[in-house]
This record gives sequence, C-alpha cells and structure tokens, in this order.
Amino acid sequence: MSKPPMKGPGGRGPMGPRPKVKKGTLSRTLKLLYQFYPKLIPVVVFCIIFAAIVNSIPAMFTKNILDVIEKSLDNHVSWEMALPEILPLILILIGLYLVSIILTVLQSQLMAYITQGFLSKMRCKMFDGMQSLPIKYFDTHKHGDIMSHYTNDIDTLRQLISQSIPSLMQAGIVVVTVLFIMLWYSALMTLIVLLGVVAMFFVSKKIGGGSAKFFVRQQQAVGKTEGFIQEMMNGQRVVKVFCHENEAQEDFDALNEQLFQDSFKANAFANSLGPIIMNIGNVLYVACAMIGGLFLVLNVPNVSLSGLPLSISIVVPFLNMTKQFTGNVNQVSQQINHIAMGLAGAERLFDLMDETPEVDNGYVTLVRANIADDGTITESVKRTGRWAWKHPHEDGTLTYTPLQGDVRLTEVDFAYEEGKPVLHDVSVYAEPGQKVAFVGSTGAGKTTITNLINRFYDIADGKVRYDGININKIKKADLRRSLGIVLQETNLFTGTVMDNIRYGNLEATDEQCREAAKLVGADDFINRLPQGYDTMLQNNGANLSQGQRQMIAIARAAVADPPVMILDEATSSIDTRTEAIVQKGMDKLMEGRTVFVIAHRLSTIMDADVIMVLEHGRIIERGNHESLLAQKGTYYQLYTGAFELE
Repeated sequence: MSKPPMKGPGGRGPMGPRPKVKKGTLSRTLKLLYQFYPKLIPVVVFCIIFAAIVNSIPAMFTKNILDVIEKSLDNHVSWEMALPEILPLILILIGLYLVSIILTVLQSQLMAYITQGFLSKMRCKMFDGMQSLPIKYFDTHKHGDIMSHYTNDIDTLRQLISQSIPSLMQAGIVVVTVLFIMLWYSALMTLIVLLGVVAMFFVSKKIGGGSAKFFVRQQQAVGKTEGFIQEMMNGQRVVKVFCHENEAQEDFDALNEQLFQDSFKANAFANSLGPIIMNIGNVLYVACAMIGGLFLVLNVPNVSLSGLPLSISIVVPFLNMTKQFTGNVNQVSQQINHIAMGLAGAERLFDLMDETPEVDNGYVTLVRANIADDGTITESVKRTGRWAWKHPHEDGTLTYTPLQGDVRLTEVDFAYEEGKPVLHDVSVYAEPGQKVAFVGSTGAGKTTITNLINRFYDIADGKVRYDGININKIKKADLRRSLGIVLQETNLFTGTVMDNIRYGNLEATDEQCREAAKLVGADDFINRLPQGYDTMLQNNGANLSQGQRQMIAIARAAVADPPVMILDEATSSIDTRTEAIVQKGMDKLMEGRTVFVIAHRLSTIMDADVIMVLEHGRIIERGNHESLLAQKGTYYQLYTGAFELE
C-alpha cells in the first residue's frame, strides 16, 4: 500500500526548521495557563508583585536611616537619642520581609502545583486531540518525533512555567519600581544608569536573538533524533540481519552531530550573555560611584521628581539601587534564553494540538435493535444480537435500516497525494454473507480498498455504500464498530492476554473471550502460557511468537462479533500447520458475515464467492476460483506458478 511521504518534526516538511518562534505562542501559553487555573493564578501574581516591591524598597529605608544619622551627626545627637527614629524603620522593613517570605513560600508551593497540573492537563489535551487525528497524520509523521512532544517539549514548558515566567515578572517589577525610586531621588544619576542599560539591551538583543534561534533548532533536532532512535529500536532485528549496524551508526552520528551543533550554539550564546551583562553592571556601578562623588564635591544641582538636594544619603542607596537594577536587568536577559527554549517546545505542542482533526459529518448511528417478524424495527437498550442504522431526517422523523453487511464501492478513484492516483474506477459489490477476496502484487491497492471501507481515508470520486447508505453519512465511530479488522501487522498492548482479547469488545465477559479464543484455535497455546489468560504481555507481545500474536489479534476480532470482517493477510504470520487450525476457526468466524480477504496464499481464498485481481490500482479480473482458472488469465498464472505476487 502506498503512503504519503514522511514529514519532518512537527509536520513542517522537507524545507527544514523555522528559524523563529511563531508570534503569539507566549500569549497563548499564558492564556491556557489562566484557563486551567483562573483562581490560583491571581494569587500567585499578587505574591510575585508583593515580593518584588518589598525587594525594591530597602533603598528608601536606607536613605531615611542615613538622613537620621546625618542629622544626628550635624546636631551632635547621641546614638541613644537617634535610635527611636531608626528602630521603627528597621522593624517595618523586617515585618515586610517576613510577610514577603511567607508569600514567597506560598508562591513556590502554588507554582509547583500549578506547573505539574498544567503539564498534566496539557498531556491530556494533546492525547485527547491526538485520538481525533486521521490515520494519515500517523502515516506521515515519525512516531519518535510525536513521542518527543510528550517528553522533551513538555519538559521545556515545566521550566518556562515554574521558573522563567515568575522570575521574569518579578525582575520586571523590580526594574520598574527601582527605576521610579531612582528618578524620585536623582534623574541625572538615573540617566547614567539608563545609558548602561541601553548597552545591555543591544547586547541582549544580539546574543539573545541568536540563542533563541538555536534553541528552536535544538528542540527540532531532539525530535528528529528521538524519531530515528525509535525507528532503530523497532527495526533492530532487520538492522542486524542485514549487517546495517555501521550505516545506522553513521546516520545516527549525523543526526547527533546536528543536535550537538544546535545545542552548542544555543548554550554558547546563552552562557556568554550573563557574564557580559553582569560586567556591564559592574562597570556601571563604578561609574555611578565616581560620578555621584564628583557631583557631591562639585555641588552639582540635583534634578529629581522629589526636588531633594543631592546628598550622601541619596548617593549611597543609589549605588545599591544601581546594582539591584542592573542585576534584575541581567535576570531578565537570562530568562530570555529559557523562555526561548520553552516557547520552542510550546510551539511544537501547539502544532500538534492545531492539527486538523478527522472530519466526521456523519449523522447515521448504529443502535441495538429488536426486529419483529413483520420487519418492524425498534431501538433497544439491551443486548439483542441485532443491529440497525438509525437515520434521522430533516422533518424530525427516524427510520431504521437493519445492519446486513451489504458493502458496495462504485467507480471509486483515490490518491494519497494529489496527482498520484492509487485506485482507478474500482467497483466492488459484496452482498451480505459473501466472501470477497483481493489478489494482487504489493502496491496494487488491496489494503487501500479496505482503508476506504472503514474511512481511514476518504475517496476522491465515486460512491461507497453500506446497506444502501452512503458511508459519508454514517458516523465514523459507528461505522468502525460494525467492522472487524485483522491486520497483517499485529499490535498487542501492555496487559494480560485476556485484556488484549477483550479489546475487541470491552463489554465481553471472560467466558466470551475464552470462547472467541477457542473459535480461532488460540485457547490451546494460551493455556500453556505461565499464567494462562492472565499472562502479562509487554512490548507488543515480545514474549510470544508472531503466529501466537496474530491468533490473539484474530480472537480480538472474533469477540467483537461484527457483521463485516476485513482480513488483511490475517494468517500470513502463521505456519502451515497452525494455519489449518486457525482456518477452521476462521471459517466459523466468517459464517453469516460479509468478509473481505487480502491474501498472498491463494489456498486460503479458493472458497471465496468473488475473487478480484488488482494491478496498478485497477481490477483486471473478477470471478470465483473456477471461473478465473477457466479464463487462464493473471489469476490462472498466479495459481499455476507462472507468475508470482511480487
């Protein structure tokens, strides 16, 4: 079966990674965070603002204390007499710090809860959305890269939410508050500080911009690398059988080298930014000390919002404010790197969440039914063993059509990619209870036809009808509930053998699951397992043979008891002796059902009512076994061994 080409990380195609994060990613992240915790976020914001303001005002208390000391010295007042004025200022500051500590602890606890809760809700939101994606998405994206969304990309959000955004908020508030206090005391000295901050800004823009670009590339390189590792783990046997270890190592080394280069450049920019900003702040501190002292010596008039004259009680706390101001500017610049990395991960998560879900405009549903002798159909809430299609009409009336398993494809065209048709003018008619077989070489379109019946893909032209109903009108979940599928590629899930069989019908009892296993001949080997039906299966049933795994998959389809079965090379992984056992069970399973069979072994489809031979997406022959042999065409040559299915 042909498939669309794989896309790069995040579905961006072969053009490579985007150099920048999308606009609006940060605002969308914050909006989502608030939607998840609308009551707790304001509490955290209050704690951050209060702590930031408290951290900004010690200079004011220092200035007032120095004023008291300076006045006391001028008036020759003793320390004991000045202490009553100083002590209340110290006690107020201590009280504010104590409250700040309490609120900081509260903030840290709330942020731990909010962060982990946010990540948990994001994972659920992503997984829920992923369940609604069409099969095409998983056919065109590397599974390892999809998994990277739930690990690396989510982890970057943890750093962003728990540390970067709160630190950025607090540092930003401190910068604004300290700037106002500095302007209140001395606009001239504030101007000196701002000149230094301008230099910091340009350095941050230059270095931080490069860092952000490479952090985006780093996240994408991580996704590519994990996708490759996942492929190699799944295909390790193939790698070893064909002695492809060296080539696999070379491919991995190339991806790993790209990851190294992107990570190195991102962190090289990030690690150099902090020391540069810090040393600009140190130079600025010295410059303020020298210029402030010079202003005092020369009695330079002070320009300020407060109108206070320049004095030692202003210059000394101003130096502390300079250090605090530049330190928080440095803190802001440092968080830019973490924010860039977090937003790179967030963008990839949003790309997954924004993928177009599977379209389902169906309105015909499948319901349990009671069917009277006169053909009257009524809906039932209990299990009746009978089903019907419930069809609502615009005038409010309901009609019921009994589910019989009549499937018809009429003049169907289909292409996975526009301009590259896979099926041409395909017509298939399967009446209730018929066994329809498809034969043809790999890529002829056999599996594609079954994918169209269950609407994993939608046709480009033609009609597909199920019991006379256009399948586009049937809800996909109800359509697929009526179809039992056994694929060539078996998928078993972590859990017991019983759990895996019950996957076909979650309402099935243990006894019904055992009966399904007996029907397909799986009961014997299951009872020989260490814990029988309670044996745990892991890693896609790695502790079972391929044939045993396939038999469990067939039992899973049997317990679903659907009216239509699709068997895609269902016995291809089973040896000839086991196949004979399974075939008896399969014959019982197919009784009274419409069955579509894809098989390379022609011996398994000789009893089919209709056999269709496909070639390059067209049906070139159709008929039963005897009539096709009589035609002495392609089927005859396949059966006699003149041709092989290649």
